Amino acid sequence: MSYVYLGIAILAEVIATSFLKQSDGFTRPLPTVVTAVGYGVAFYFLSLSLREIPTGIAYAIWSGVGIVLIATIAWALQGQKLDLPAMLGMALIVAGVLVMNLFSRTTGH
Repeated sequence: MSYVYLGIAILAEVIATSFLKQSDGFTRPLPTVVTAVGYGVAFYFLSLSLREIPTGIAYAIWSGVGIVLIATIAWALQGQKLDLPAMLGMALIVAGVLVMNLFSRTTGH
């Protein structure tokens, strides 16, 4: 169940971060509320996931998946350009998360 909680945390954080730009410095009420609620939900579910998943592993997954999803959303919906170095960097982040999860013996908190 901890990985489900982590997945919810990641999705909530991605939604919140995507709406952060739309909030225009917290001057637009609806995007501001979505941002605040999204971050609240994200941190709540992240805290639940940390009951079972080591902090370093959870945060590596959180940040790696989050970076890729946010960059993809920014590219698809906000017109952000992703050049080859950006895509290679994201691939390296994903590779690092995979190495940590597949090969690391880190199990303690």
